[in-house]
Amino acid sequence: MSNETVSVKILDKDYQVACPAEERVALVQSAQVLDERMRMIKSAGGVVGLERIAVMAALNLSHELLLAQQASDSSGVNQAALDRMQHKIEAQLDQLSDKH
Repeated sequence: MSNETVSVKILDKDYQVACPAEERVALVQSAQVLDERMRMIKSAGGVVGLERIAVMAALNLSHELLLAQQASDSSGVNQAALDRMQHKIEAQLDQLSDKH
């Protein structure tokens, strides 16, 4: 895996970031999401300064990531419960079919 330097623009500033070649597209997409989020925060006018805008964007994105992870974790638990129920139903159906 060799790294390449990728240029991304966030709030009209250019940044050079090293990343593996196979992650280039994901890096560019991430930078676009961050740029959009920072522009929204800046245009709302409640936060002043590039550093504060970046921190607010990072907090918002981190919060969304945690919510997505929690949803994923809870759906995994639900899937396990569904799998157990399906197994019990199939076992009962097998018992019923053995009686007939």
